[in-house]
Amino acid sequence: MSYSYVILGAGRQGVALAYDLARNCDATRITLAELSPVVAKQAIDRLGRLLPETTCRFQSVACDAGKPAEVALAIDGADVVLSAVPYRLNVALTDAAIAAGASLCDLGGNTDVVETQLTRHDAARRAGVSIAPDCGLAPGLGNILAAHGVGLMDGPQHVHVRCGGLPERPVGPLGYKLVFNFQGLVNEYSGVGVFLREGQRIEIPTLTELEEIEFPAPVGRCEAAVTSGGTSTCAETFAGRLQSYDYKTVRYPGHFAIVRAMFVLGCFDEEVRGVSVSPRAVMRDLMEARLQFPEVQDLVVLRTTVQGMHAGRPRTIRYDLFDRQDDATGFSAMERATAFPAALVAHMQARKMIPAGARPLEVCVPTSEYLAELPRHDLQIDTHDA
Repeated sequence: MSYSYVILGAGRQGVALAYDLARNCDATRITLAELSPVVAKQAIDRLGRLLPETTCRFQSVACDAGKPAEVALAIDGADVVLSAVPYRLNVALTDAAIAAGASLCDLGGNTDVVETQLTRHDAARRAGVSIAPDCGLAPGLGNILAAHGVGLMDGPQHVHVRCGGLPERPVGPLGYKLVFNFQGLVNEYSGVGVFLREGQRIEIPTLTELEEIEFPAPVGRCEAAVTSGGTSTCAETFAGRLQSYDYKTVRYPGHFAIVRAMFVLGCFDEEVRGVSVSPRAVMRDLMEARLQFPEVQDLVVLRTTVQGMHAGRPRTIRYDLFDRQDDATGFSAMERATAFPAALVAHMQARKMIPAGARPLEVCVPTSEYLAELPRHDLQIDTHDA
């Protein structure tokens, strides 16, 4: 079988998605729906250089993802639509995909948006398509690993997910380089993390509950703090089954103290009373200009730990991902670890391995099959079982 995919957005994640779909997901046609013709051409040219012998046909179409009529034209005839545009558009894109008879997955990042997408379950089921939000790294791969571990135990009790996109060494004033969208970073640092504690859903303020965490060289000692969005729908999914489920973001030591101070000072506020300037807009320009560090490559660490009882004995399963930038393709670790897991979900949707309807990722993805196929997408999970 071969499939037709449409990717909304031809930026960094969009190109990485297209690359993996063409290599590993039985793609006969991949359409990049992109507002900017310059960005679209650059994406198509790069894919042609990376995959000169592919039989997959790449094409682009001009599309403003915020305009339903343009989206409807762009996704017509697709088996699966992948959203690599800002999460605020994903509800409307879900509706468009259902109307077009196409399945949809996205990179997510905002749980309120996801919960609205899930209200389209009946409509998606009637249309015979699947809607799978939050399919990237975290939320995404981390949640699937958690669900896999939970499924291996008679009495699962605790899940702890720790994830970070880092420079290969601390750089700049934050010990950090910007590895994804600025707005996504601020969204992650804002609001609350939705966890399970003592079996109950609880909200924990972001940038709190700092802990030390150690990874093998070259990463070493890091810190982790509460951020939003990483658990996605897992607190609701596992309520009544687990005692705890939490997520924290990993950074080099000292990062979170500075970021907390910046928030207290109002550096990420949308406006200041009596002043015609947006601190957030200023910070976006400054951080995008000064936290790039192109000479420093990035890396990704992900650790999902599942604890509980099995066959009458305590059991701990730990899943570790360590990934680096790929010099052969130029894809950063964050692009690889975000896009490639989502491409695998899309391929499963195309093959009807995910049932029709709009369901949380940790519910709808067949986790054993997913983990069996993940190495083909050039991501290796180290599993320790004790």
